[in-house]
This record gives sequence, C-alpha cells and structure tokens, in this order.
Amino acid sequence: MAHPIDETHDPNLRSWVEAANREGADFPIQNLPLGVFRRTPSQERPRIGVAIGDQILDLRRCWEHGRLKGLPDHLQQAARAAVLNPLMGLPAKSMSLLRQRLVKILAADGWGADPRVIVEMAGADLGLPVDIGDYTDFYASIFHATNVGRVLRPDSPLLPNYKHVPIAYHGRSSSIVVSGTPVVRPRGQTKPRDADLPVFGASQLLDYEVELGSFIGRGNALGQPIVIDEAEDHIVGVCLVNDWSARDIQAWEYQPLGPFLSKSFATSISPWVVTLEALAPFRCPAFVRPPGDPQPLPYLASGVNDLQGGIDVTVEVYLRSALMRQQGREAARLSRSSFRDMYWTVAQMLTHHTSNGCNLRPGDLLASGTISGPHEGAEGCLLEMTRRGAHPFELPTGEARSFLADGDEVIVRAYCEAPGYRRIGFGTCTGMILPAPTVA
Repeated sequence: MAHPIDETHDPNLRSWVEAANREGADFPIQNLPLGVFRRTPSQERPRIGVAIGDQILDLRRCWEHGRLKGLPDHLQQAARAAVLNPLMGLPAKSMSLLRQRLVKILAADGWGADPRVIVEMAGADLGLPVDIGDYTDFYASIFHATNVGRVLRPDSPLLPNYKHVPIAYHGRSSSIVVSGTPVVRPRGQTKPRDADLPVFGASQLLDYEVELGSFIGRGNALGQPIVIDEAEDHIVGVCLVNDWSARDIQAWEYQPLGPFLSKSFATSISPWVVTLEALAPFRCPAFVRPPGDPQPLPYLASGVNDLQGGIDVTVEVYLRSALMRQQGREAARLSRSSFRDMYWTVAQMLTHHTSNGCNLRPGDLLASGTISGPHEGAEGCLLEMTRRGAHPFELPTGEARSFLADGDEVIVRAYCEAPGYRRIGFGTCTGMILPAPTVA
C-alpha cells in the first residue's frame, strides 16, 4: 500500500543546488515535488518542473539536453507536457523511475552540475499543476466536525452517520486557483438571525479551511470500485488546499442539500505536488478510534491501512492584515494541527468515493476537509477558533478578528519531520481577500 523507503530518502544525499542542502529547506533532494511553471508568463508554454531548494528543474530542458535519455518513451513524452495529468496517469513504476532519474540529475555525486536545466523559482510564474476535472471535498476530521457541530447544533454536534461513512460534497473545479491568486469576497443570500427574510449582499463571515488534497493518478473504469488495499496505487501525491468558505451564506443554504455558493467562489491550492513516494518515511498508523466508536465496515477496513494509512504532516495557518504589511510585521500564526489526527485516511476516502462505481480520472482532486486537532490552537478554521465570532482574537497590531477582513492574507504552510530523515516541506498556499465587487 505505502511506498517503500529506499535510497532516494537517504538523509545523507546532497544536491549541487546548494539551497536544497540548507537546514529546514522545504525542497531538499529527498522531496522533489512536481509542478508547472513559466519563465516568461506572457510568452511561454507552461512546463513541468521539480522544486529543488530555491530553483526549479526544467524537465523539458532535461529532455533537450539528454538528461532523460534511456527512460521509456511514454515517460519522456509525459515529462514534456504542459500539465501533470499525463505523468499522473502513468503506472506507479514509471513515477518511481522518474524519481530515481531526478536524484541522479540533481545529486552532488550524481551526473554533475548542469545550470542549463534549472531556473530560479523567484523569477518563475507558478501555475495550477494539474488540469482538474473533478473536485471532491471530504469532512474527515472528527475534531473539526464536532467543533462545528457544537456551534451549529449544540444538542447533537455530531450527526449519526459521521463515524460510519466518509462524508463529502462535490466541489467546483473551475474556481480552483493556484496559491497567490487574490480571492474576491463573495456576494450571496444570507438570513440574519434577527430577520424574517433573507437579504443579498457581501458575505460578512468569510473564513478559510486548511486541508490536504490528494491527486488521482491511475483512474478506474465506471462501475469498477477500488478496494482499500489498492487505493493508494491510484494516488500520485498531495498538495495544500484552502477551501474558502462564506459561513453566513453557508448557514442559509446548506440544508437540505449541502454547500453550494458558500464554497464555489474560490478554492486555493499550493503549486507543488508532493509525491507519496517522498512521504514514505512519514507514514503512521491510522487514527485510533476510541472505545465505543464503531469499526469501519469491511470495505473500509484493512490491517495495512490501520498500520500505515496515516500521514504525519504538520499544518500551520498564518494571517497578515493590511495594517501588518504596512508596518512591516511578519504574519501571525493562528493554528498548528496534524493530518495524523484525521478520522478517515486518504485510502478510505478514495475507496468510499469509488464504492458505488464512480469513476475517477488522472488529475481529479480529493480534499480532506478541515484539518483540526483535539486541543486549543489546533483549529483549522475561524468558525471553530472564534466559536462563530463569539470569541474574537487579537492580532499584533491590536486589530480584532472574528472572520476575515478585506486585505487579510492567509498563509498555509506544511511540513513532515521524523528522526533519521530530512525534513520536507510543501511550500505555501496563500490568498489575499479583495473587496466584494460593486454592483450598480
């Protein structure tokens, strides 16, 4: 199920790209996440790149200069595409061959430094890494579900189906944007608590939701479910996700059919896809259910998943207001949580998604839902953190926040650490709130 640990994870590996060897670097040679970039945004076709330190390895240039020679033709062709979908659709063996070749190209004791095949990340334009056909957003944290339930349904915070089925809704792929894209405050229909009728206007309860997204590689045929012990064979890698949420719109619309316009206005993702191979040293047991909780139904149960279905990813959320930027202040950390606390694993989410015969395709995105933990300071959204605005917090400037204000920038970071291995990072997923459009 999980990828094996091999020579590509060796903590002693060093790269000729010096920035990759620095302590705490997000992109050491043990990581090698995939993305899409342009060197000259207005003039160049997108290219597939690999993050290494503060540089990008250009796979097209690698091919042009013979660095991919000897790899299967279909793999070389997919590496020259404008999006990751062709690579993601290849068998897992092909992705492993590519990872091994990347190490040879970039290792200090490999084939030697070749400045022709790298470009500076700071000067590149990072784009959406994948042509996302479908997007599904799960609700896999029992701590998030319980915290939100206490706000919305104090008498019965957790609905009876939660511990039996991985809950999700079908999201809007057309409004998924890459990190750094501004987010326009949405307008919509809301019903104030003291009003008899709804009103239409700009959302006043704008929120973030910090999540991890999984990209589908090899898909499945319509009508053919994927069994749980084969689920991760269909996942290439993961990214950061911020599923922006308009809580006042959501409260009015979500019953009886779930989220709609409160979610579809924007979802931000990080530009780099960290492969499951890179995450092999950071696998951990699945969430241990407390006594009294039902065990998963047989199609969602697996001894292998119990032992290594979790991923130990630390996720942090930061906020920087317009005033903080004016004063030159660093962003303030709001929360820190771990993906290992999720009630449902990535494999269980995918298995349940296909259990009715639903077909998944290369590049489809499955988001985890908000990553929250069991203690204060591990809340993955402001709805939880401020108890729907009842407990606002203060920024270093003295500004108070219950929900997001125009000009606020939300920054999500994540990383994996384990004794005996190099730390790897996910980069950042950022977005700044712009005012709602003026309507004449």
